[in-house]
Amino acid sequence: MDSCINIWENIKLFFTSKIVNEYIGLIMQFILLSILFYFMFKILKDNKGTKFIAVVSIFVIFCGITFAFSGFDTYILLLIIVMIALLIFTMFHSEIKRSLLNSNSKKTKGGLTVSGVELIIDETIRAVQNMSKKDIGALIVLSNENLPEGIVQSGTIVNATISSQMIEAVFYPKAPLHDGAMIIEGNKIYAAGCFLPLAQNENLPKDLGSRHRAAIGITTVASVTAIVVSEETGIISIVKNGVVKKRYADAADLKNALSDYYWSDLTAEGKR
Repeated sequence: MDSCINIWENIKLFFTSKIVNEYIGLIMQFILLSILFYFMFKILKDNKGTKFIAVVSIFVIFCGITFAFSGFDTYILLLIIVMIALLIFTMFHSEIKRSLLNSNSKKTKGGLTVSGVELIIDETIRAVQNMSKKDIGALIVLSNENLPEGIVQSGTIVNATISSQMIEAVFYPKAPLHDGAMIIEGNKIYAAGCFLPLAQNENLPKDLGSRHRAAIGITTVASVTAIVVSEETGIISIVKNGVVKKRYADAADLKNALSDYYWSDLTAEGKR
């Protein structure tokens, strides 16, 4: 009996000793850092951020050597690494959402999946570029259900699946809805032929037509993004926060704007 008690006391003494606690702390830190580095590097690699991997690795190794020979507390190093991870996650927040959804094959609300969103983006870009080549005017508003109800009611509820053919059909010059704005909400063309408030700023360039003024007007009163195709020149513009963010937008600019809408604003959740 005494021997059992002695064994138990020795076991308790072993696990409560300072050296063992330090080793347990180091092991836990190692596991935590390994998980953190794995996800951080995976996200960077998946999104072509290999240069960041090299920079972060060099910085962490340098900090590790410095802290090892200077006697600083390892928790300070852990805090620095966590701050670096938070910085990277902030820079790649949209890509992180895409990566998380990619690892889950289930559909999100409204039936949107990662491949579904990518298809919508490709179809929208194709339609906008086709209309640009043909000098067909267009105004597309990317909404988060935050438009004034009167604007939606001024048009026609379409509630159609997004495709290049559908978008081009709406803006075909002889189509009844081509003069108004198209409202996209999530994975649907929700309405078309909508009338938007025109910007009254007299300092706007004279070459900006009514579609551009409407895009500036609606992005001033609501947190939405507008894509404009000029009927006169075929120039594509991206408007946000009451400002023309990009004139002469190309496929890459359109992809960035649409990706920002789906991955940042909607977080890939379907709407109406």
